[in-house]
Amino acid sequence: MSGLVKDNIFRSSGSIVEAAGGLSWQPVVVSPTGATLTVTVQSVGGNNKYFIDGVQQDTLNLKEGFTYKFDQADSSNSGHPLRFSTTSGGSHSGGSEYTTGVTTNGTPGSSGAYTQIVVASGAPVLYYYCTAHSGMGGTANTVSASVSVSAGKGYFINTTDGTITIELPSSAEAGDQIILIDYARTWGTNAVTIDSNGLNFQGEPDTYIVDYDTAGQALNLVYSGATVGWTPSSDIVNALEPVAPLPTKGIFAFGTTGSVTNLSNLLGSNGVIAADVTGVGTSRSNVGTTTYGTDKALFAYGRAGSPYLSMKNLVSNNGVVAADVTGVGTEREGCRGMAVGSDGAAVIAFGAKSGSRINISSTVNSVGVISSDVTGVGTARQDVGASRYGVGLGIFAFGSAGGSNIFNTRNLVNTSGVVASDASGAGTARTKIAAACYGSDKGVFAYGTPATSVKNLCSNTGVIAADVSGVGKVRRSLAAATYDSDKVAFAYGFNDDDNANLNVKNLCSNTGVISADVTGVGTAREDLGATSYSIA
Repeated sequence: MSGLVKDNIFRSSGSIVEAAGGLSWQPVVVSPTGATLTVTVQSVGGNNKYFIDGVQQDTLNLKEGFTYKFDQADSSNSGHPLRFSTTSGGSHSGGSEYTTGVTTNGTPGSSGAYTQIVVASGAPVLYYYCTAHSGMGGTANTVSASVSVSAGKGYFINTTDGTITIELPSSAEAGDQIILIDYARTWGTNAVTIDSNGLNFQGEPDTYIVDYDTAGQALNLVYSGATVGWTPSSDIVNALEPVAPLPTKGIFAFGTTGSVTNLSNLLGSNGVIAADVTGVGTSRSNVGTTTYGTDKALFAYGRAGSPYLSMKNLVSNNGVVAADVTGVGTEREGCRGMAVGSDGAAVIAFGAKSGSRINISSTVNSVGVISSDVTGVGTARQDVGASRYGVGLGIFAFGSAGGSNIFNTRNLVNTSGVVASDASGAGTARTKIAAACYGSDKGVFAYGTPATSVKNLCSNTGVIAADVSGVGKVRRSLAAATYDSDKVAFAYGFNDDDNANLNVKNLCSNTGVISADVTGVGTAREDLGATSYSIA
């Protein structure tokens, strides 16, 4: 490296680098790496067990993007091939082998034998096991790649092999300085995430996400004190502001089993739906939902038999549903909503009342107050899908105007909650669809009627892709919620062929892949609502 970097952050001469302000530069380039782990097999109580670097069935923490080699050259490994699974016990417990990023070499117990894994971004919790014998293995947790840095030093950050989280010091004094350099000009492909480790970053708490994702970027961080915290004094190429953290949990509530209910079911950050909870406001179906205030949720409107309702129920960031609050705009059913902007606001739109479709919208502020109706926001229709996309943006798509009048129309929503006019959609026109945000900035629309399990992915620019053949039970009138910030759970609904309500769920990964059916997730019902809450 040679030459002068902008703003005199550092100078270099040959391989010797000097920093302005007396900083010392780390001699080793920081990049995703890993470890070689020695595997041996020993008998414990008459049963063989894996020992990892001498520790029996050690619980491992494998970093995303890092490479780990499990060396099985020791003769004790003979007849004990080590593999990975997402199921504890692997194939011995009905699971299957996990192969993403996994390579093997040689025969266990012989020179050069190993099993190697490059941990994928977003990889699930894994379990290592012996393909020939049960009970030998242990847990391999997957965690975000993190590298700790120190004040007064500069670092060359190489993300060629994967993303990296940079963990700043947990304590700092005003004037402390750290410099980060995109060593291989790969931040545009594999971003660097800043973890401010309990301190503020540009005036925001460390629950906010700070990503640097521009190739060739250099970052000069200076600690200014507790109020503002770390702030870039130089942010070469591009300066990105922190964005609000995304919800990690969800809630499914209300709906009908033949009779309207006030059941709710919490969705954990692990994608598990909890047992029924009763008594969450007026029993009703076809409610509108949204996240608001970054970490809280709202159910509004709906129908209780003949009456159309204008009430709302707020949900705390602990998942507790509050009592009814009445008088929140035009009573209706079949409306939908999503969070928009960066200040905790949201928007709810569309729906129906007494057989007439509605194209009104209402904004929701950061404390859950619903505004007066705004009219004229595209084709009047109900039972649309709604999702966040991009940064602070939203999209409504599909829906019905009654009878055979169904649409694949979409309406984009800006960060202020203004709903745009109709835009041509993509995919099969349908209604009673479910949608939510996946991958942090994209949307997934799936299922619906006419009866289908088709999905359509929405890009981070609001473009809906063509149909993709679906997975799971064909159904309509289901609901969906984002969990773990970037994944989606589709659950419940009604199957016309069986003429039955369902308690099926399907999880969607952060890459938009929907998994097979999982049954038994609370009371089977249809026309319920779901949304996300909590950043914990």
